[in-house]
Order: sequence, then C-alpha cells, then structure tokens
Amino acid sequence: MTTVDLAPEVHGVDLTGRTALVTGAASGIGRACALALAAAGARVRAVDLDEAGAAEVAAAVGGEGRAVDLAAADDLGALARDADIIVNNAGFQVVRPVEEFPPEVFRRMLAVMVEAPFRLVRAALPGMYLRGWGRVVNISSVHGLRASAFKAGYVSAKHALEGFSKVVAVEGGPRGVTSNCVNPGYVRTALVERQIAEQAAAHAIAREQVVEQVLLARSATKRLIEPAEVAALVVYLCSPQASFINGASLAIDGAWTAQ
Repeated sequence: MTTVDLAPEVHGVDLTGRTALVTGAASGIGRACALALAAAGARVRAVDLDEAGAAEVAAAVGGEGRAVDLAAADDLGALARDADIIVNNAGFQVVRPVEEFPPEVFRRMLAVMVEAPFRLVRAALPGMYLRGWGRVVNISSVHGLRASAFKAGYVSAKHALEGFSKVVAVEGGPRGVTSNCVNPGYVRTALVERQIAEQAAAHAIAREQVVEQVLLARSATKRLIEPAEVAALVVYLCSPQASFINGASLAIDGAWTAQ
C-alpha cells in the first residue's frame, strides 16, 4: 500500500485578508485545512474540543485557537460573524446496529455535524453578503452520498449536511457566496485508525488486511487518502477559479462511489 507526502500549499491561491474558521482543527483533515488555508494567506481560527490541539495549530499558523464543544455551546455565532470562509469539518464516528445505537449519541452527532454548521453559517452569512464574497466548505463523506451498515448516526448527519449545503448554495450564489461539500473516502486520520484497530480486533485479522480487504474493498485506488489531499481541494474551492462551483458534492474517494 502506497502513501503520498504533500505540502500544505496550494499554488496560485491567494487568500490574503480573508478570515477562515475551521472546526475540528486540532488534527486530521481539519489540521491540514488550517495549515493549507494559512499557507494561502488566510487568518485562521482553529476550533476544536481539544484545547491543547487547537492552540498548537493556532500557534503553527499564527492564528487563533478556540476550545469549543460544538454540541453544547450556546453562542456559536460569535465565532463566525467575521468569517469569510467556514470549513465545517468537526465530526466523530460510532459504529452500532440501529437497534443498539444510543439515542443520546445519535442526538450529539446531529448537533456536532448538522446543527453546529447551521449556526456557524447562519451567523457568517450577513457579513459575507455585505462583502459580496464567502466560501462555505462542508467536509462531508462518501457516507453523505452512500449508506453503510452500522453507521446510522454518521450517515444521517452527513446526508443532512449535504442538504443544508445545497440550500446555502442556492440562497448565497446570487450574493457571491458558494457552498460545497467535499466527500472523502477513508482518510488517514485518528478516526479511521480507530476503526482499523476495532475491525482488526473484531475479525482477528491484521490491520493491513482491514485496510485492504474492508476499507478499500470498493476503492479502485488502493491506499488511504492523506489529509493534505483533502485540504488542497478545500483551498481550491476558495479560489477565484472555483467561483462557479456551487452546490456540488465533490467525491475524493479513489472511485469508491463509482461502483
């Protein structure tokens, strides 16, 4: 199984003077997005439940770190009112059959992955409209386009995020705001690493076998996606060249959804 090593810069994109809010920014895709947006010149506000992780990313990019529980904060709007770019990335995964899925976990997943993006974007849109420019990038998933067993909360939340993203695209398009979903397959993140470990234990097979025989069984490209690859697409969606990409769901999945 091969890997790629990508720098965070996306050449030719200049976001100088823009303020970008990234949720789930302490690690994985969120961290890669924060680094790439900062490399393009944006001022980055890194938001995460992990206070130390958010602070570390903020220090690395010369930005601002905020420790926030997106499921519990009353005034998320204060985080986003001055944002030109919002990357809704925060999320988590729980794998259970529907009949065993804890309702309180289902509720929290919707709060983090649907209600929080709504509140953040709702607060940011007036400023975006006033400036005639805004970018909303929602980190969805292949599970925003397809279902898998045992992922009722995650699949439901990502499908809802897809619908919300399209509404923002329709309303915001005439006023200079685009809204799109990025739909990765399996990315090399802590979330996926935990799934690999759980699957290996459950099936009594090696981790490499889980990756190749379970996670990548439907993928034509037989490797995990690197967070920097997802971040590169996110930054491109913020560029002038991408101004007509609006209301889209862009799969970055090695043809996982093509089969």
